Amino acid sequence: MLLRSALAAAALVAAAATAGAPTATATAAGSARAAESEYVALGDSYSAGAFVRPWTEDGCGRSEQNYPHQAARRLRVRLTDVTCSAAEVRAGVLEGQTELKGPPSVPPPGGWAAKPPQIRAVSAATDLVTLGVGGNSIGFADIVETCVKQGLRAFGAGSPCTIHYTRGEGASRLDARFASLESDVAAALKEIRSRAPQTEVAVVGYPAVVDDRAGCTFGAWHQLGTITKGDMPWLDSLERRLNDVLREQARRAGAAYVDTYASSTGHGVCAPAGQRWMYGIKDNLTGPGEQSDPPSEICRSIPARGEACTVLHPNLSGATHQADLVGRALIGLGASPR
Repeated sequence: MLLRSALAAAALVAAAATAGAPTATATAAGSARAAESEYVALGDSYSAGAFVRPWTEDGCGRSEQNYPHQAARRLRVRLTDVTCSAAEVRAGVLEGQTELKGPPSVPPPGGWAAKPPQIRAVSAATDLVTLGVGGNSIGFADIVETCVKQGLRAFGAGSPCTIHYTRGEGASRLDARFASLESDVAAALKEIRSRAPQTEVAVVGYPAVVDDRAGCTFGAWHQLGTITKGDMPWLDSLERRLNDVLREQARRAGAAYVDTYASSTGHGVCAPAGQRWMYGIKDNLTGPGEQSDPPSEICRSIPARGEACTVLHPNLSGATHQADLVGRALIGLGASPR
């Protein structure tokens, strides 16, 4: 759609130049070039900007400072942001989502209303789509929880989580989840093309969480809590494996891939405070305003001073880094800077 509009505008400009005088058609062409593109953002908590203030209170925790919003403010686009925390490729993007985890971390009485499939936001009028999802489909949060528990039982020694997921009972289950992820991402990209054949699509990968374990301390909950240092390289390899799937599926579908990992190394959860782009397991909130996330009972039981159980999500600096790369990619796909 963007290519077609650009070609039409170029033809109109050439015709006006040949005529030697401004025409109503040429004026219309200028308006077409200046028109805003329709941009739809699909994805999970890493796209929603969970725990970066201010966020929506509907269970999705969608931040006004997430990368879709930050990028949209820099570009001539109209944003439809349907990203939602806890979304999976299947249960969230392609189908409705009933499991909502906020923030707020404590749901209201009766819970939150189920969300319709995010894919419904994509139509023939859509010019640009970003898709940032997959971590929940492989059970990343459950994996982190398992690693925390196993590290505590091991008193910080060895690599018990690595063994569990590479040679233990967790290995086959994880492989099955990755196989499902590949087919689900392929299905999502196919459905986007079906609904909007002319749209330009960017698949957004995940930033570095624990690329360097050197600065982490066992038992520090603003970092990785009781996950052992021996398990941190495997967690990093898990994220790189996830990104490899997203990159390959983007390539097969003819979509762009936005690599947020490479340029975020050195800014993971083990980095010094001023260089960290990632929240730890329990951490202080970032972003403008005074919005808070009253902790759940489980979160209160964690012996740390952080404001919320942020569980390894990009903080405001991380969201801004994502926005820099996504904005650049969208310009490459036809969006105009403001």
